[in-house]
Amino acid sequence: MSRVPKPESIKPTPVREENPWIEGVKTVGLSIILALGIRTFVAEARYIPSGSMEPTLEINDRLIIDKLGYRFHQPHRGDVVVFSPPDQLKAQYKDAFIKRIIGLPGDMVEVKDGRVYVNGEVLPEDYIAEVPNEDWGPEVVPADSYVVMGDNRNNSYDSRKWGYVPRENIIGRAVLRFWPIDRVQGLGGKLPYPEDLQQ
Repeated sequence: MSRVPKPESIKPTPVREENPWIEGVKTVGLSIILALGIRTFVAEARYIPSGSMEPTLEINDRLIIDKLGYRFHQPHRGDVVVFSPPDQLKAQYKDAFIKRIIGLPGDMVEVKDGRVYVNGEVLPEDYIAEVPNEDWGPEVVPADSYVVMGDNRNNSYDSRKWGYVPRENIIGRAVLRFWPIDRVQGLGGKLPYPEDLQQ
């Protein structure tokens, strides 16, 4: 039979009092490290500086960019992506671009008579501001590269002017517009592939 200690023999464990300044510094430091880790590897906020993605995204919209998803899967056609400028643009541009993926590696992409064709099939695009007024292509997208275009086709500096976006330049996918409040909305991704269009 075990002995139950007498009440007078139980001593309270002393609680060490921490300096509130040290606790505050630890909390702030940990918060900064956590925020930097999230921004670097998981997600970040971005704003829209131009009208090249109208009407989908308007000037001064604020977005959440998912930086983690593409570590596990490849970008899809229709994803709205943020990417660092390709080599041919680095001398002129430092800030990231935001455009929609139209062509995947190996695709043949063409703009003709106001329509986008991917592998010979018309790509349905109910999100564009107006049909493009210039033809482009056909071009076969190189391996590990993408064709991107702005939704505001006639006011967008994109792959039709400067070429392809290397996979390594893609920072992440726009997943949520969180500002302005009256336009908070999730941003869809995948569009039908041409083989899906035939069904």
